[in-house]
Amino acid sequence: MRNLLKIKWLALFVVCSASAQQEKGIIGASNWLNNWTEFKPAKTEYNETNQILYGKITTNTTLYKKNTYLLQGPVYVTNNAVLTIEAGTVIKGDYETSGALVIAKGSQLVANGTETDPIVFTSNRPSKKEGDWGGIVILGDAPINKFGGTSSINFELDPTQTIYGGTNPQSTSGVIRFLRVEFAGKKIKGYKDYNAISLAGVGNKTVIENVMCSFAAGNAFEILGGDLSLKNMVTLRSKGDDIRITQGAQCKIDNSLTVRHSYYSSSTRARCMNVSSYDKKEEADFSKNLTNVVATNCTLVNSTTDLAADLASGLVKECIFVADNTSFSLKKSVISGFSPAVILDDDIKPEAGGLKKIKFEEMYFNNCKGNIFVENTTNNEDLEDYYGNSAFYNLYENTPNAEMFIDSNKATGTPDFRVKIGKITASK
Repeated sequence: MRNLLKIKWLALFVVCSASAQQEKGIIGASNWLNNWTEFKPAKTEYNETNQILYGKITTNTTLYKKNTYLLQGPVYVTNNAVLTIEAGTVIKGDYETSGALVIAKGSQLVANGTETDPIVFTSNRPSKKEGDWGGIVILGDAPINKFGGTSSINFELDPTQTIYGGTNPQSTSGVIRFLRVEFAGKKIKGYKDYNAISLAGVGNKTVIENVMCSFAAGNAFEILGGDLSLKNMVTLRSKGDDIRITQGAQCKIDNSLTVRHSYYSSSTRARCMNVSSYDKKEEADFSKNLTNVVATNCTLVNSTTDLAADLASGLVKECIFVADNTSFSLKKSVISGFSPAVILDDDIKPEAGGLKKIKFEEMYFNNCKGNIFVENTTNNEDLEDYYGNSAFYNLYENTPNAEMFIDSNKATGTPDFRVKIGKITASK
């Protein structure tokens, strides 16, 4: 009996230790980045293409792992068709024709990869670079807050196939699991640049889990309206924003990782999260939802190897931007290595109750040159006092990434960005 009790106490200690280790930032009993992610995609070789996709897909279609596909120009899935992609399938976007995949409103993408057999969208060039091809565009009929309730994506695409928005927040655009998008974000002269994945008016019956966007020239994820949940998202070295959310999106983000680098950010102040309620105030219908984002257990990290030098050179920017007329909550998360951690729109007036809808709770602010500022101000004492109140349980530390995370600099294999238990304990 005594030995049995010892075993039970030991098991309880292991469970509690694992829980404490993952109190803030991404969580998991093991490193859930293993197997399906790729942190050095330029060195990964894939089979030569043997099937070409072009034009419109108007009937239910399946892509098979045994083939390697080429997206030649924009490929539209339309007419309420379902495109199913088998686990382990590789699809390449054509550089010359700006290959892209567009899931029109009413159609679905069922890309159900597995941890050991992810689906991969990548470049068809021998030497891959960010912006080699377009990206994935998914359009739904969930609400947006633009006047008229609908809008259109403008990437030099067929305007009749790129309409999004509607009245059905519970609609589905399919299932996306264990999928990687590499080197997307083609710049189209005279038009809006592609994102790796655009989610426009996507409804909450759509499943989006374990998706990685790496080396995007535009934004990694752009969310335009809709009502959706994202879980286990990963972004790596995007030149644009890692996650941009606007047009009244109702969005939940859970257990997700963004890894930026000082030398990969564009000159347009790209951030890990860029949250607003509209692109142009005059286009917003204020009778409809404003953007509401709730993010939990996220790790937002600048992976530069010489943070002090990059700070001195002005290469490091803010991690998060929150615009006026927006609700934003970030909880149990880590922000490490930015200048500063957060900037709030200068239309937000803290003294007039402007912080009621902007919450930072149980946070770990690490190695940031300043924490939370209002735009175009240098004195943030009031904000530091407000969010530093013990009721928010926020922690502040200056620890190198190599010491803070279990293994953020793994030379081979998959890094582990879970926070070491000792760092949380020491901060308390």
